[in-house]
Amino acid sequence: MKAVILAAGKGTRMKELTNEVPKPMLQVEGKPILAHILGGLMAAGIRDFCIITGWRAEAIEACFGDGTRLGAAIRYARQVVQDGTGKAPELAKDFVGADNFLLTYGDILVKPETYQRMIERFDTGSFSGLLTVTAGEDVTQGGLNLFDEQFCLKQLVEKPGPAQLEQLRAQGWLKPGEPLWYNAGIYIFRPLVFDFTARLQKSPRGEYELTDGISAMVAAGHRVAGLEILGRWVDVRDPGVLEALEKGL
Repeated sequence: MKAVILAAGKGTRMKELTNEVPKPMLQVEGKPILAHILGGLMAAGIRDFCIITGWRAEAIEACFGDGTRLGAAIRYARQVVQDGTGKAPELAKDFVGADNFLLTYGDILVKPETYQRMIERFDTGSFSGLLTVTAGEDVTQGGLNLFDEQFCLKQLVEKPGPAQLEQLRAQGWLKPGEPLWYNAGIYIFRPLVFDFTARLQKSPRGEYELTDGISAMVAAGHRVAGLEILGRWVDVRDPGVLEALEKGL
């Protein structure tokens, strides 16, 4: 298993904190967010990484180098035009080759054992992909995932509005007392995912969305497993979250 980490964005919601460094290089508990992610992935047995850089790429590359110091192999790919999450993984296509790979955003923190649970779940069936979810988040700000009885993806709805949520309830997709599964932004894919990202069209937001590629995979009959993240899941989205992490909240 290889890993691809998306770390190209500036993180504009961090304001002046990311003027000199990209968001994945902001410090949490004395080390960069990206160092926490790499450490967790290595604890799951992954040693081969491709980091997609962009804004202040040199800060990441200077810190981690080729990975030798960590006992890993790290290569980099630059996303010059940041046009969405759907196209960024394609920069790692040659790196991935014929191997399965774990994909994560460079600003999401989870317990190290989460990555191991992902690999174990993916290996239990003939899945083309796996996506992680968490409960309790505002799905109108992210992706709402709907699953079948085997907790495989049936439908993915990006940032549903109140009217759309009511429609899903009326159709029986959402049932009283059941959680709303929020897309947690960590995945495993077989290389065939690139067949679908290559055909992406820009969304109404003017970006290529990875979630549109996943929806196309499901529509084509591919099985995408779901996995609930247990324990820590933090999207380091803004200074408030960063401050809470530093206070141990």
